[in-house]
Amino acid sequence: MACLSLAALAVGGAARGSASSGLLNVRLGGDQTETRVVLDLDRSVTGKLVSDGADGKVVLSLPRLDTAGDLRGTGQGLVRRWSIERGPTALKLHIELDRDAEVSRRFLLSPGDGVANYRYVIDLKARGGAAPTRAEREPSRSAPVVTRAPSRSGLRVIVIDAGHGGKDPGAAGVANHEKDLTLAAAKALRSRLERTGRYRVVMTRSSDAYIPLDTRVKIARDADADLFISLHADSGPTTLTRGASVYTLSERGESRATTVLRKDDWLMPASLPGADRTVGEIILDLTQRSTRNRSAVFAELLLDHIADETTLLSRSHRDGNLAVLLAPDVPAVLLEMGFVNNIEDERLMADPSARAKLMDAVGDAVDAWFARQMKTASR
Repeated sequence: MACLSLAALAVGGAARGSASSGLLNVRLGGDQTETRVVLDLDRSVTGKLVSDGADGKVVLSLPRLDTAGDLRGTGQGLVRRWSIERGPTALKLHIELDRDAEVSRRFLLSPGDGVANYRYVIDLKARGGAAPTRAEREPSRSAPVVTRAPSRSGLRVIVIDAGHGGKDPGAAGVANHEKDLTLAAAKALRSRLERTGRYRVVMTRSSDAYIPLDTRVKIARDADADLFISLHADSGPTTLTRGASVYTLSERGESRATTVLRKDDWLMPASLPGADRTVGEIILDLTQRSTRNRSAVFAELLLDHIADETTLLSRSHRDGNLAVLLAPDVPAVLLEMGFVNNIEDERLMADPSARAKLMDAVGDAVDAWFARQMKTASR
């Protein structure tokens, strides 16, 4: 399901320095689409990118760091080989690329979530699409493989989540509760999607029932969902605010997901006995990043399509630490259809004709998103 090819993912080229040296460890994970290099450090550092990959090499200078000796290792994914050069005032990480690639982002993670050291992360991204590796063509038994089974019917699986329900009514308007508006919208969207014959729709609830938030996420993962859409109605501090918005998972939400996943082992299937925890966390990092990017693409498409049917907030694409968006391998958005405590928004959400038009636009966005994926895959 995820656009990253994870079949070849493993910890590669790891090397360990002195415990008091500044640089503790170098780890690699990924494939020839995206590769992550992680430097474990005993202190905070501000790195300087000397070369960004344009000449086939990435060079990063790390001031005020040392290590017990020169380190080097074989690569993985986009990295052919790497080495650490000691200088009088800094270490330099040299990465020789295996193909045309660039640094997509780099950042420092502070200790936390059970990790005692700092981590300097460098994400590499291929230019021009991915070339399949031998490990991807012929997966090794020793390399962990995390895949999602396709739908047996060949249909795309869409999970629609009607927010709130049962003992949780959500926000209240003059004549409507959020839980009733979201359920009516979810049923309208289900009808729109099923009419095409291209989707299998799974509802987290199809009646006035209370469903815990973590259960909603697990429903999506158990269904091998290709897309998760959560429907809500907002409520503002005044009755004047109106308009729809779309939320995707924030970076803080990704950290929360990591904590939950580490506790519940959602991403470490039973078919991987004794799987290395570090490998699992690298898989999680890459999968989350890919899923977050895909969610953002769908969010923008969704906003483009619904703009003709409803008013949008001025900052309509938002991110948040939202529990229903925590699945690491299911692209997910939360659509706030409007403000239930605004008279006009409430009227539109409660009106069957206006609701149908809005959900038709959501369905059009779903169609466009999958058509875009098919076009990309066929290149």
